Amino acid sequence: MPITNLDKKTWLATKIRRADTFLTRLIGLLKRKSLRPEEALWLVPGKAVHTVGMKFPIDVIFIDKHKKVVGLVPSMAPNRATRFYLGAHSVLELPKGTILKSRTETGDRLDISSAESAAVVDLSESPLDEVA
Repeated sequence: MPITNLDKKTWLATKIRRADTFLTRLIGLLKRKSLRPEEALWLVPGKAVHTVGMKFPIDVIFIDKHKKVVGLVPSMAPNRATRFYLGAHSVLELPKGTILKSRTETGDRLDISSAESAAVVDLSESPLDEVA
């Protein structure tokens, strides 16, 4: 099921993995060379992210526990860190350009259907599996 912006009626991703352990959140996308346009990593919980060691830029969306957007970082370059978003409960890491393409803004409500928890091996270069 996709991640959709309920306010703009646009989609952000159709293949999502949930990183919800210390290790999967720590490794995140470090083992990847890119994200495909339909892919996303959902870090739960999360209030800040870094791209130290990453090989590509990403779009980052911070959401509260009601799935409302509380912060946006478009085109975050490798080897950077975001500030802490105190109101955030989780973070979406998406391909660069997703925020612009979906017209997502602070305050928008997202629908994130249940996502399969990722194993460390799932975060490697193989494509992310579609969530049932």
